[in-house]
Amino acid sequence: MSAIELQRTRQRGKKRRQPGRLLTIGKEPSRGQFLGIAALVFILLLLAWWLATASGAIKPIFLPGIPSVWHRLVTLAQNGTLQSDIGSSLYRMAIAFAISSVMSIVIGVLAGCYGLFKAIVEPLVDFIRYMPVVAFVPLTILWTGTDDFQKFLVIWIGTFFQQVLMMIDAVKRVPTDFVGLGRTLGLSDRKILLRIVIPSAFPAIWDALRISLGWAWTWLVLAELVASTSGLGYRIVVSQRYFQTDTIIGYILLLGFLGLITDQLMRSAERVLFRYNRRRS
Repeated sequence: MSAIELQRTRQRGKKRRQPGRLLTIGKEPSRGQFLGIAALVFILLLLAWWLATASGAIKPIFLPGIPSVWHRLVTLAQNGTLQSDIGSSLYRMAIAFAISSVMSIVIGVLAGCYGLFKAIVEPLVDFIRYMPVVAFVPLTILWTGTDDFQKFLVIWIGTFFQQVLMMIDAVKRVPTDFVGLGRTLGLSDRKILLRIVIPSAFPAIWDALRISLGWAWTWLVLAELVASTSGLGYRIVVSQRYFQTDTIIGYILLLGFLGLITDQLMRSAERVLFRYNRRRS
């Protein structure tokens, strides 16, 4: 047996001794395996829900059955209530999240690049971000009333300060060699910022936006729970008053579904926009 054949035999032996692909550190499942496992998890949860309600182990007042929740959502969709609530919530979340994201990117990039801006921004943001957003809700009502601007403000408070720190961290991850190369080429600070730092940091910035999008959905519901006349959170409060648990459960599931869709859309956009970035998402 030649040396090459002997080496191949040893490699095949090592492969046989390795544990399963899904239980190996650093190994990723295939696309089909990932989707299959994810679907199985949801199916098992739905099955557990169905068994708990169909067997009578949990009373409908606490947890209605799947058919009851589905029928309720269909009824709300037929009379237009569901579409109206979704539209109001999407509008508020999109506007507030866009404003917060643009502001945090600009401020975070400047603070991540320049020590002066970092000294101004970081301590203040670290101080404010530990203040509970819930405590600001009565103040936002006092300051702005109960219109959509109040909802924007609550979502902005809940996401902006966290986003700024994430943007600063994304900029800090840009290798210093990249900046040094720009200086070697004689680029000005402005060109280094626009041509090197921002393009290098933008994949991490986009990832931070995707993560903070989940916070925006949370603070949206909080704002609508407290003071609103429309939206998903408002409908949950109204349903609570009349013990309409099927509507509450349905809207909670709907919020999770909308959040999952937006998250997957941003993941898909990341794969298209940053094909040069080989980091696994």
